[in-house]
Amino acid sequence: MAKIDSATLAFANRLADAAGAVIRPFFRAAAGIANKDKSGFDPVTEADKSAEEAMRALIRLERPGDAILGEEHGLEPGTSGRMWVLDPIDGTRAFITGQPLWGTLIALEENGERLIGIIDQPVLRERFIGYAGTAEMRDPAGIHPLKVRVCAKLADAVVSTTHPWGYFAEHERAAFERVAKSARMSRFGGDCYGYAMLASGHIDIIIESQLKHWDVAALIPVIENAGGIVTDWEGAPVRDGGRIIAAGDARAHGEALALLNAG
Repeated sequence: MAKIDSATLAFANRLADAAGAVIRPFFRAAAGIANKDKSGFDPVTEADKSAEEAMRALIRLERPGDAILGEEHGLEPGTSGRMWVLDPIDGTRAFITGQPLWGTLIALEENGERLIGIIDQPVLRERFIGYAGTAEMRDPAGIHPLKVRVCAKLADAVVSTTHPWGYFAEHERAAFERVAKSARMSRFGGDCYGYAMLASGHIDIIIESQLKHWDVAALIPVIENAGGIVTDWEGAPVRDGGRIIAAGDARAHGEALALLNAG
């Protein structure tokens, strides 16, 4: 993995600071909610849009050659070979129901390589960062290393997904249920915060589908630098989203992967 200079890492943290400053006043406050999906419900709030705009403004000002890909405002091409991938509020449903199980996702990619990943929970003041062999959580008490936990067998694992049926097709849900029934415990909800808990050693496996580039780009550096593994459901590297399985221990990951493909 490429080295990250201190100025770039500091800038990534400033992006998270800028987004958090915008988002915090909106949390648990009366705010307008729009629906992005005419055939269903895909909520977006003023906090989502304003936080992404704040991060984009900072990138344009200080890193004008870098491309930007964000959930709310799409792609702005760049010239440097680097791209910032932004999801201002991953877990908007949690956000609009007053639950702190959401976060701001910020990733830096260079020619397809993920250099930095940040999962920031600005209300809890918890920031999970992965880069260049380092994984750490920063909170008001200081900086703490992140490390996935040992889980040699699926039977001992805590398995999670954001929603047990909302984001799975019927055959995908059946595959997830095969894994969940073989695990010690299942737990639902969490969005990106669940992945932070996996990197912290509290969850063992997360299985998802229908993810976009901005949903996964920041998660992978955090988990991999904490010692975990993230693949698609075929065991291949994750490129732009889709179906993923993240795990702290490669052995439990292998068992879960086999069950996902057993149907």
